[in-house]
Amino acid sequence: MSDLLVRRIGRLTTWVGTPTVDAAVVIRNGRVEWSGPDRELPRGLGDGPQLDAAGAAVLPGFVDCHTHAVWAGDRRSDFVARLEGGDYVPGGIEATVAATRAADDSTLLRAAARRIRTMRANGTTTVEVKSGYGLRPDDEARLLEVIRRLDGTFGGIESTYLGAHVVPDGRNRSDYVAEVIASLPMAAAHGARWCDVFCDDGAFTTDEARQILTAAAGQGLGLRMHADQLAQVGASRLAAELRCASADHLDHVTVGDAHALASAGVVGVLVPVASLYTRSGRWSHAALLQQAGVTLAIATDCNPGSAYGESMPLAIQLACLEMGLSVETALRAATLGGAAALRRADIGHLGPGARGDLIVLASDHEVDVVAHLGAAAVTTTVTGGVVGRT
Repeated sequence: MSDLLVRRIGRLTTWVGTPTVDAAVVIRNGRVEWSGPDRELPRGLGDGPQLDAAGAAVLPGFVDCHTHAVWAGDRRSDFVARLEGGDYVPGGIEATVAATRAADDSTLLRAAARRIRTMRANGTTTVEVKSGYGLRPDDEARLLEVIRRLDGTFGGIESTYLGAHVVPDGRNRSDYVAEVIASLPMAAAHGARWCDVFCDDGAFTTDEARQILTAAAGQGLGLRMHADQLAQVGASRLAAELRCASADHLDHVTVGDAHALASAGVVGVLVPVASLYTRSGRWSHAALLQQAGVTLAIATDCNPGSAYGESMPLAIQLACLEMGLSVETALRAATLGGAAALRRADIGHLGPGARGDLIVLASDHEVDVVAHLGAAAVTTTVTGGVVGRT
């Protein structure tokens, strides 16, 4: 955490009031102390380190609330097979599990750190990272420790236990569910704040997910769900019933599901990169969720098999160009929405007291995050008042 004065901001979006032109932001002890027109900067707040935005637009840092950033190996063969007409199936996760189990801790940490650095360069200041490629208690504990070390290095990392990713080959389903439940205290001890379940066709049933998530709540873990990505299996309704913090994917959500999620205050996390990468062509659920009044978030779903990419600007572009969100709605979903999905009031905006997380864009207007395809959208990332912390 540090002090910083950002000046000569061409257009500042804080999500507290309307955008301000010719603006400045003051960060003290890693928190936003003041923002407003540069000409109104209070006397005495201009001391200390400064960052010149040179007329560029500034936004709150992106909050990527759904990633699987710790893994080893690759899934190139899956990708090529889809290009040749194959379908995405959850069973491909087993290949990543085998490679991840075989990798040592330093290999996993180095690879994940590279991904986090790429995320930071693309404007992500808070990132949720799931385990889920161990699928044995000792291996899952190892992945959670890697996530904890990432947080120690970068800050802004939220840890999620995803022991219930898929049922491993050769395992009895009920035995494995019992093992995941028995390992919840271990997950909490290794720093997990959240528990997630992949509840879908080919993964876990709603009954199994209910058992795991109810036990997780009893251990003090927050609840998240991969819900109804591949088929409509009732996962969205379960997320509403359990009042999960978020239900993610939601490709096959129904109108009734969407209203249940809105009533329960469950954030709907859109992962448009997965729709592109798996060639599913599922885009219309975003409008359905929005019309029902569900709070929306956008995430990369960074993983080796179905969304291999670290760029929140790409996810935002797809949310606009394919899902039909307005630029403002998408940017809010990528900041405030992600914060809501993580139940964090101190990130996703630049109001007084918020963490000093912001990004300087490569343009004088935030619309260019979407409009300028293929370009680097972000020139500078500030986390907790520290410039370019990677």
